[in-house]
Amino acid sequence: MSKEDFVSTMQRGYSFKGDAVLLGAAMLDGKAFAEAPVRLPLRTMNRHGLISGATGTGKTKTLQMIAEQLSEAGVPTLLMDIKGDLSGLAMPGTPAPAISERHATIGSEWSPSAYPVEFLTLSDEPGARLRATVLEFGPLLFSRLLDLNETQSSLVALVYKFCDDKHLPLLDLKDFKKVLEYITGEAKANVTAEYGLVPTTSTSLILRKLIELEQQGAEQFFGEPSFEMPDLMRVVDGFGAISILRLSDMQNRPKLFSSFMLQMLAELYATLPEVGDMEKPKLVLFIDEAHLIFDDAEKSLLDEIETVIKLIRSKGVGIFFCTQMPTDVPDDVLSQLGMKVQHA
Repeated sequence: MSKEDFVSTMQRGYSFKGDAVLLGAAMLDGKAFAEAPVRLPLRTMNRHGLISGATGTGKTKTLQMIAEQLSEAGVPTLLMDIKGDLSGLAMPGTPAPAISERHATIGSEWSPSAYPVEFLTLSDEPGARLRATVLEFGPLLFSRLLDLNETQSSLVALVYKFCDDKHLPLLDLKDFKKVLEYITGEAKANVTAEYGLVPTTSTSLILRKLIELEQQGAEQFFGEPSFEMPDLMRVVDGFGAISILRLSDMQNRPKLFSSFMLQMLAELYATLPEVGDMEKPKLVLFIDEAHLIFDDAEKSLLDEIETVIKLIRSKGVGIFFCTQMPTDVPDDVLSQLGMKVQHA
């Protein structure tokens, strides 16, 4: 293919109206052509995406570049910072000849800029701590967090049902333990009469699982006040706020991280109104190390993830998964991701 044909083909493929995010320039035989920019329409950012590639191929840079341009367009973002290398967004970069040369090559102007960044945390990492109540997690996610089987999960569901019927608060792990001990102890006869047989043999195991969860720092996470979704959707002086959730100490606690993510997605879907297709999304999430969510996930949980991914785009929310291999994401979820960036 000649240079002219290549440039013409790429220009036709990436020609559209409206604002866009610049990903780079098309390349032929190792040469980039600034006149053939590769862009992503802003109005399609709620159709989700995948950024994949081996370690060191530039996934994080792509994520940062997209987040910066979304902020400039007034779109808030939430970034999951597993490796601790996204905090630089809060400070202007340092000019360097290599940076200027690269941007000139792809036809893009660059100047050092800082963005409105807020750091969040689930643990003792620096940042505003996010919290949620046990009730907000729901029995399915809470059972998954405890790694329970079907029988044990049924007892967790009974705790939730009992608290709902009796209008009891279920805020933190202490609340859950007290109710669990009550319905399997002194109130067992009454609870059995009202709800059926109570599987008390699971009580000791669940209590041990709760102790393990507390040792992982989950006690800091569960409780009030719960985080509010509008806090993630702020616009500061025309720039979309970039919320960075610091998770560098969560790699050895993947279930807590992944369960929190699923709870947050479900909360977003439940609280945001239907908006249909918009000129730009209301919020875009970037989930790094996406395999932490999907590893060892049961089918019921995967079905819930797939459902949320399918439906949340109508709420104006886009989700981008970042991982080394596309196969880290289940096929049913992968099929819902409209944009895919593969780093070689």
